Amino acid sequence: MTCAEFRLCDVALDCTFKTRDQRVEREQALAVLDLLETSTFVPVGHGGGPYRLKISMAAGRLAFYIADDKGGHVVSHYLSLAPFRRLLKDYTRICASYYEAMRRSGPERLQSIDMGRRGIHDEAAELLRERLSGKVDIDKDTARRLFTLIYALVARNAGHQILLN
Repeated sequence: MTCAEFRLCDVALDCTFKTRDQRVEREQALAVLDLLETSTFVPVGHGGGPYRLKISMAAGRLAFYIADDKGGHVVSHYLSLAPFRRLLKDYTRICASYYEAMRRSGPERLQSIDMGRRGIHDEAAELLRERLSGKVDIDKDTARRLFTLIYALVARNAGHQILLN
C-alpha cells in the first residue's frame, strides 16, 4: 500500500444549519483544501482508500461517515462531544480575542494570542487522535485540520452560543 491510498479524497460537513461566520467558513475551506492535499487517514482494518469523509452531528454526538473513493460505505464512528466541550469553548473565546486583536492591537498582542490559539488547537488535535485511536489512525496535521472542521460544524450548529456558556 502506498501513502496515497491512505488519504482523504473528499471531505464534507453537514450543512443543515447555515449560521454564517465568514471567518469560520474561511478556516473550514482552508482545512478541507489542506486535508485533500496532504492527509494521513487509515481506517483500522481497511485495505486502503482513498477515502471520502462526512462529518455531522447525530444525536448530540460527532458522526464520522467514511466511504471509499467510489462512495461505498467503509465504516461510521460516533464520538461524544463531552471531552471536547472545554476545548471548543476555549477555542471559541481565543478566536474571538484574536479577531478583535486583529482590528485593534499591535503585532505583539496578536502573536501572543495566536500562540495560545495554537496551543489549544494542538491539545484538541491530540484528544481527537486519542478518541479515534483503534478506529482511524491520523497524523497530527490531519487531526488539527479535522478539529478545525469539528469547530466549524459545532459553531454552525450552535450559533456560537452553546460554546460560550
